[in-house]
Order: sequence, then C-alpha cells, then structure tokens
Amino acid sequence: MATEHLVLPITGMTCANCAVTIERSLKRVDGVQSATVNLASERATFAFDGSQVQAVDLIAKLERIGYGVATTVQQLAVHGLVDDNDARALARAWAQLPGMRQSSINFAAESARVEFIPTLVALEDMRSAAQHLGFAVAALDGDSADSEDRARAAETARRTQRLLVGAGFTVPLFLLSMANDFALLPPAIGHAPWFALLLGVLASPVQFYVGWPHYVAALKSVRNSAANMDVLIVLGSSTAYFYSIVVLVGSSAGWAGVPHHTYFETAAMIITLIGVGKLLEARAKGRASAVIRRLLALQPRMARLVRAGAEVDVPAGTVQVGDIVLVRPGESIAVDGLIVEGSSTVDESMLTGESLPAEKNVGASVFGATLNRQGAFKFRATKVGSETALANIVRLVQAAQDSKAPVQALADRVSSIFVPAVVLLALLTFLGWYLVGGDVSRALINMVAVLVIACPCALGLATPTAIMVGAGRGAELGILFRNSEALEHAGKVGTVALDKTGTLTRGRPTVTDIYIADGARWSADDFLQHVASAERRSEHPLGEAVMAGATERGLSLFEPGEFVALVGRGISALVNGNRLLAGNRRLMADSQVDVEHLHARAVALEQQAKTVIFVSIDGAAAGLVAVADAAKPEAQAAIAALRKMQIKVVMLTGDNARTANALAQELGVDRVVAEVLPAQKLEAIRELQLLPQAAPVAMVGDGINDAPALSQADVGMAIGAGSDVALEAGHITLMSGDLRGIGRAILLSRATMRTIRQNLFWAFAYNTLLIPVAAAGLLQPVLAAAAMAFSSLFVVANSLRLRRVRLA
Repeated sequence: MATEHLVLPITGMTCANCAVTIERSLKRVDGVQSATVNLASERATFAFDGSQVQAVDLIAKLERIGYGVATTVQQLAVHGLVDDNDARALARAWAQLPGMRQSSINFAAESARVEFIPTLVALEDMRSAAQHLGFAVAALDGDSADSEDRARAAETARRTQRLLVGAGFTVPLFLLSMANDFALLPPAIGHAPWFALLLGVLASPVQFYVGWPHYVAALKSVRNSAANMDVLIVLGSSTAYFYSIVVLVGSSAGWAGVPHHTYFETAAMIITLIGVGKLLEARAKGRASAVIRRLLALQPRMARLVRAGAEVDVPAGTVQVGDIVLVRPGESIAVDGLIVEGSSTVDESMLTGESLPAEKNVGASVFGATLNRQGAFKFRATKVGSETALANIVRLVQAAQDSKAPVQALADRVSSIFVPAVVLLALLTFLGWYLVGGDVSRALINMVAVLVIACPCALGLATPTAIMVGAGRGAELGILFRNSEALEHAGKVGTVALDKTGTLTRGRPTVTDIYIADGARWSADDFLQHVASAERRSEHPLGEAVMAGATERGLSLFEPGEFVALVGRGISALVNGNRLLAGNRRLMADSQVDVEHLHARAVALEQQAKTVIFVSIDGAAAGLVAVADAAKPEAQAAIAALRKMQIKVVMLTGDNARTANALAQELGVDRVVAEVLPAQKLEAIRELQLLPQAAPVAMVGDGINDAPALSQADVGMAIGAGSDVALEAGHITLMSGDLRGIGRAILLSRATMRTIRQNLFWAFAYNTLLIPVAAAGLLQPVLAAAAMAFSSLFVVANSLRLRRVRLA
C-alpha cells in the first residue's frame, strides 16, 4: 500500500463546521486514510492509498459536496513554437499533468495562459513537459504566489463591492426605521403601507444580493447534513425579512390583528454587519499568512548567467542545475549553489534569523533569496525551483500552518453539534416568549437574536489562526516547526538534552597537544604524520581535526591501507607498513594495549576539556593527540536562559566523562551522560523520559548519529547547519544553529498555546454568556449581529499579537 499525500487550497468554507464536513465526507472515501482541514489557511491535507483513489477523485468529491479547489492563473512565455500544431501538441502534453485545469496557447505571440492547482502541478512540471517536446517555458507575470495574491485581492474586491452595495441600502433603511421608531416621522408617513413598502424595497437587494453567498453556503451545508454559521445567518435574517413581508402584505390588505411594525432594517443590518466582520476577518487572516508571501517575495525575478564568457540576464525560474550565476554587490541570489569564484558576505537573516552577515568564500554554499552584501562572486547552481532551501522552508511553514493541533479536537466536537443546538434553543426561545406573552413579534425578534448572536466561527478560528501566526513568527526567527503538534508540545518541555560536538561546541576541533610516549622512536611531526594518515579516510570530526593539524604543519600524508572505522571507539589502519590504532581507552583495552603510563597525562588534558586520542603503533602505546573543540559563544547564555525557565539541561556525548564534565562545568549544564555510543543516545533519551520530573524531553543535535535520539525525544530539535538526516528526524529545525533558538522555540510555543487558550476561552465564554442574554430578550438582533461579527475578529486580532511577541 503506497501512501500518498495531497494538499489542496479549498474555496467555499465559511466556518468551522465546513471544515468538519469536508473532513467527515472525505474520510468516507475508500482509500482515504486521513483528512485534515484548516479553516484559517483554507487548505486541506489528505493521506490516501494511491492504488485505491486518486487526487482527481478527491477533488471531484469536494466539488460534489459543494466546495471547490482554488486554482492559479499564470501567463507563460513559450519559445520554439513554429505553428498551431506545436501549440496543440503542447496543450495535449500539459493536459496530461495532474492538476492542470486548462491552457490556452498562442503560437504567434509565443505565450500561454494556464490555469492549474498549484499544490498538484508546478511550473517545473510544465517546463519539463515542454522541454520534452523541444520548447522552452518561462513565467511572464511572476510565480504562483503572485497569482494567489491576485486571487485573494480579487476576492476581497468582490466582498467589498457587495458590502458597499449593502451599506448603500442599509444606511438609509436604518435611518428611516430609527426615525419612525423614535416618532420623528408623522404617523401619516410612518404607519402608511407605502412607507413599509419603501423599507422592503431597500431591504430586498441586501437580503438577496449581498446575502446571496450565505444562502448558497447554507443550502450546501444542509444538503451535506452539517448545518453551519450560514444557516444561522440565513434563518435569522430571513425570519426578520419574511415576517416583515407578511406584516406588509397583511397591513396593505387590511387583515385584522396584524401589527404595523416591520423588521426590514434588522434583516439588512444582520447581513451588512456580518459582511463587515467577514471582510475585516479576511484581511486579518491575510496578515496572519503574510510570512510565506514575504519569503516568496524575496526571490529575485532575474538571474545573471555566465555563458561562454558572456553575461546573460534570464528569468530566475529558467536557471538550471549546473549553470554558472554571477552575483554583484547588493543583488539577491536567485537559487542555491556553491561559490566557484570570488568571495563576499551574505545576509541570510531572511532564512536563518541570524542578523550578522555570513562570510562566503570558494566552496561555500549560498542560498536563493539571500542578499549579497559586498563582493561579487560566481556560483554553480545546485538546487533550483522547488528543491531550494527557500522552497523547503515554505513547505515546512505551510505544513505546520495547515496541520491540526491536538487542542483543536474539543473545538471541532463542539462545532459539529453547535448549530443544531442553537437552532433548537432559538425555537424554544420563540415558544417560551410566545406562550408567556402571546406577542408573536417579540417572540420572533428574540428568536432572531439567539440565531444571530451564536458564533461557531470564533470556535473554529481559535486554534488555526494562532498556529498560523505562531509558525510564521517562528520562520521569521529561523525556527521551523514541522507541524502544529511540535508547536504545541515544545512549550511543555521539562528537560533539554544536547549533543556536545557541533551542537554545544563549534564542531571545528583543533589539535592542541601532542605527547610522545617515553621510549618511542617518533618525532612529533612523524607521529602526527602517521596518525593523520591513518585518519585520512575517517569522516569523524576528530579525525578531520588531526588531518587539519598535519596540513598546518606542512606534513604530507601517506595513503592508508586496511582502514576500518570502529564505531564509538576509533579507527584502525595500516600506515607505511605500521599497524596504527587511534581512538579512546575502550579501543586500547579491547586491543590489549597497555596505556597505563599515559594515564596521568591524559587525565590532565581531559580536565582542561580536551578530547584525548590514544595512539598505538604495532601493538605498543605510542602517544597521545589532544584535540579541543571550543564551546559556541552563545552556549553559556542559552543554557542559563533554559535554567531560568526551570528546564533541566543534559549533555550527551561519546567523549570521556572528565572532558565532558569540564565543559559542562564551564557552561552550567545540570547533568552529563558521557561515553555513549550513537545507539546509546536513544536509550539515554528513553531513560530521561522515564523520570517524572524530566518529561517531556527535547533532544538537540546536528549529526547523523543524533537522528534516532531526535526521533525518540518528545521534541527533536535539529540544528540547521547539520546533516540532512538530522533535519529530517527533528520536529523543529533551528536554521541558524544559534542555541538561543532553543529557548525562543519553547517561549514561542508557550505564547502560542497561551493565545489559543485565550481564544478558546473567549469563544466559549462569548457563546455561553450572550446566547442566554439574547434568549432573555435583553439583546436586539442588530446588536447581536455586531457582536457576532466582532467575536471572530477578536480571535484573529488576538492571534496576530503573536507577530510582536517578545522571546527573551
């Protein structure tokens, strides 16, 4: 069974119940394993068995239940078309791509207009299909993010237009009604049938043009047996409107006992005020997702390639792996690559959150969307399009924003029964008032107030908007959360376990001491030359440090033979005819090499936080090489900040206890677990998790051997400068490698969860307190509509405060 994952941008959702409806409906489809819908980001994530169901089937199901999938429209330049046959061939090739809705190709203008689902098909896919036919494709009007911005702007414009129409009719309707209610109009006018007719004429466009989207959405939700917020709005406004129609007809026809007062202004005000709230909410939600748009906006439109010695400006989207790109001072870097000529400093703050520019020389990596500060350089493109670091960051942030936090489960359960419960309560309110007072008008108005005051939207937005803003704020600081669970759990961490080499330390150890055993026939240079030669095939940082030390002394290295890496102990190799072992005490003991006469010197070095490499040549102890790896400059402050937050700090290292304890004492670490093999780090995490005061446990590491422990930890934090395996295993990625990011991630999690609790409290308290107030007849429907509009806006605005949260 091959599990596939799909993310779709959804249209047509209006409240939390819509999200629940989509989840419930899609989970019923054979082959769908999970469905998660995020109301705030308006995206759905599905996991399904590709042998049972396809993406097109899921899209078709979405459309059948009344929702849609957002598409992107983009203009492309197409080069190489000769005639209309070429255009038709390309159109056929593109039609085979999943997610391609339609394309229109003009061979004369060498352009194409394509409409597609961006999460299913990308520009790279279209370009690849075109290249297969011999054509070249480039974007003319920016990328899909630009198109999404235009679509969002167009939707806002439509909302605004409807709202202006609503306001144009509602304001005079409200003023006339209030003037009549406060006896500012003569009775001959205020009680005249034509006056009620005028009010009805003013209310009708609001009810059926401005309110039409609510009718469509309400009908859709009822058809899916899942009443939503639109049902309450339609029931409330329609009750007031059609009751007023009955009053108008009855008074005009002279029916006995028909009251003269109409509620056309109530119906119009409900729809208009809710329209105002929804417009403001949409704009606020747009600001909540602005981080991704800001990241994508950093990508330069053009790149300068070097071809056959000449400089050629091309669209950045056309750069291919292997191209040589020239970057001048002040220009943005188009794609990821390795510098082949020149040097500079590069501002990578937009990706890592690190404010200081990074030094870049030949062989250094550069990343797309970062800013070149000083020198000019050339680099070879290594990753382009969807493979760049920026694209990966955007995917991570979107995945975190789209995922559903465990804390949201309660809100979802309440939302699923909320609307039917409110409708029942509204009917009971009508019956109660009618039976007690016999006044149909008063009973209806109180029923309308109950329908309109209830707000499931605030419940539905309470969690996802906070997650969206929190994950976005993290990205700005170089903290990437893999999903909302990581964002939720990080704040609960009670113990942080840190790998030593490369995490607490710089990861660039250097040779500090060379000690030759008494009676050995080696000079210091010969000794170091042989040890470095043995380490030549090693990938361990200590081995690399020994080789670097030999290189600094100008020593040439031998080619080792019979090299063996002994995990957790050291290495064995044949160098210039001599069998050489280099490693720790365990290796010497296992090889039955007596190192007792080296013990005192080794202890003295280890107490200075230096790592000692024992060396034996042809079975006899030959000497020691001491290596030191300086702590990162921010390590002490980062650990102090964690301890101030009542979090215990543990160091995990394969180093010996004396070296580890010396460093731990310098940095203020609470506990040291030393001399652990890579596989034992996982067991060490398990042991920490079994301690009641330690759980939950976070693990911070950067190497391949940290990956199992990162996965085992309740929260795994991978250092961004580390290996790809570690980054994949981590729940959180610290892009800059700055250890202060650990505390910031925890504080951001706590702030986000605090905001979610505030939002949920507001949403529950609002509905719990105001629905009874409306049922008691103490709240007019117009005020109820305003309160309903404000409740959702409050939740979104409260979440937006996370953009300015202090994490120090």
